[in-house]
Amino acid sequence: MLGSVEGPHDVKRLDVEELPRLANEIRDLLVDCCSRFGGHLGPNLGVVELTIALHRVFDSPRDPIIWDTGHQAYVHKLLTGRLAGFGALKQEGGLSGYPSQAESEHDFVENSHASTALSYADGLAKAFKLRGERDRTAVAVIGDGALTGGMAWEALNNIAGVKDLPVVIVVNDNGRSYSPTIGGLASHLSKLRVTRRYEDFLEYVKEKIGNVPVLYDALHGFKKGVKDILAPQVMFEDLGLKYVGPIDGHDEQAMEAALRTARDFRGPVIVHALTQKGRGYSPAENHDEDQFHSPGAFDRVTGAEKPKGRIWTDVFSEELVRLGKDREDIVAITAAMLHPTGLAAFRDAFPERTYDVGIAEQHALTSAAGLALGGMHPVVAVYATFLNRAFDQLLMDVALHRLPVTVVLDRAGVTGDDGASHNGMWDLSILQVVPGLRIAVPRDGERLTELLEEAVSVTDGPTVLRFPKGPVAEPVEAAGKLGEMDVLRAGDADVLIVAVGPMARACMDAAVLLDAQGISATVVDPRWVKPLDEALVLAAGAHRMVAVVEDNGRVGGVGDAVARLLRDADVDVPVRTFGIPQEFLQHAKRAAILGRVGLTGQDLARQITEAVARRDQQVRSPSARG
Repeated sequence: MLGSVEGPHDVKRLDVEELPRLANEIRDLLVDCCSRFGGHLGPNLGVVELTIALHRVFDSPRDPIIWDTGHQAYVHKLLTGRLAGFGALKQEGGLSGYPSQAESEHDFVENSHASTALSYADGLAKAFKLRGERDRTAVAVIGDGALTGGMAWEALNNIAGVKDLPVVIVVNDNGRSYSPTIGGLASHLSKLRVTRRYEDFLEYVKEKIGNVPVLYDALHGFKKGVKDILAPQVMFEDLGLKYVGPIDGHDEQAMEAALRTARDFRGPVIVHALTQKGRGYSPAENHDEDQFHSPGAFDRVTGAEKPKGRIWTDVFSEELVRLGKDREDIVAITAAMLHPTGLAAFRDAFPERTYDVGIAEQHALTSAAGLALGGMHPVVAVYATFLNRAFDQLLMDVALHRLPVTVVLDRAGVTGDDGASHNGMWDLSILQVVPGLRIAVPRDGERLTELLEEAVSVTDGPTVLRFPKGPVAEPVEAAGKLGEMDVLRAGDADVLIVAVGPMARACMDAAVLLDAQGISATVVDPRWVKPLDEALVLAAGAHRMVAVVEDNGRVGGVGDAVARLLRDADVDVPVRTFGIPQEFLQHAKRAAILGRVGLTGQDLARQITEAVARRDQQVRSPSARG
């Protein structure tokens, strides 16, 4: 049946009796594909019936459906004509793991950061009104986890202020983001899951005393009071938004009825759908950690994930626990990513010193500032791409007050499979402007433990520690010291290669290849890339060229900082930066992307050889003309 679905029009034509079969086929395909390559399985298993209902009620793409976050859009992809390419989901050249404008007109926004869908929907609906397109509805699907983000509430406040704004907000409430959703909102939503009780109570009264309509009407008039007895007030109604629900998100017909009611209201409406993450696949349903939120490849029958080996996150996790035993002032903060960022072990050891603030990176940083003001040393662990959202808080709330807060950036540099929005290629650029901030970049696991201990020892300002996704790099031992920098390879005066963190191995490989070309290279690891060690000035002055290699965007990164340092010291040595082009990279494996952008040992050796040759030609040319 799924093979006959080429778009939403085919979903609309199906008989009601056929829909359970369609749902089962979708779930089978999701499990099969994700078992081979990994992917966001749990969230998509939970929205199968909900997505079918959306496409039967609304007219996509005329009625845009905005997914927050886009990792729950796999079913949407299948129902909008992308079955043929689904087998290569998240693979290079295949479908993206998030909505993609390049793939389909049904994907309005490439939405993969949380808490943004409501703002998109607000703007779209306002545009429809201004253009006189009164028959269009903007639909936003947002999880209860994403509702912990402040931006979502800013949008709700604005949406509620326009009574005829055609916006339908579907709250996909499964009680989880990655892990169980936390905070006051989560508690309130968990209570809302039983608000059917007051409706059932009213129906009971109507049935038993149906001949006394006045009494029924009076009871219905006291609906708010009854609700207060049987369940808390519905916060959405208190905001001024119409509310429908809660609805069983796996009852496709109930979802259709609720969505049609919301659509026909022609104003902002919340549809509260209760779903189960991992629905229909028992290993996911019974997976306590995250219901298979985003597993790697796994055995389809047992659900057992294939071993990943030791990854950078494991090293950080173990070292933080060790430091926590020695220092009672260390506290840990995560933004709804306790397990992905490696803080679960710290939570298990020190539950009273671990805070999960929900999908609220801005709050995480300013709360950390408060903890630091109170005498603690917070360690805030987030994915590098998500630090972008809390830059102002790091700048004005933490750095301005010179507070000892350590920010640990997991998935820094090229991350690969999750595509453009998840590559952590911005932090070394945007953080250069923060006064008093120190940035450490370890090249391997041993350096990670060293630098984390150094970072949490800083008392007069914030520190950042960044490391990439995937298996931890093999140790690259230092051959000596230059100031506080590690000399990885001593060479002659040809080229000084500044290897930033995990790029050390590629730089060492390049140095060997350069030797074969008669070019001697010295390789240093600065360890701390902000501020740069002044010893770098003397080292650069002793070489004909400096090459800086980093897995960050080339603009404003470490390479630019090195060039600025040398200019300020009046050292006239050419500096070449090798990094990530300033563009949004399509999804592929990390190694494939690094090769594509020229950050392998062989690519670096070739580019440096060419640069040295051009430099030699420029030096010889004036004498030849004379």
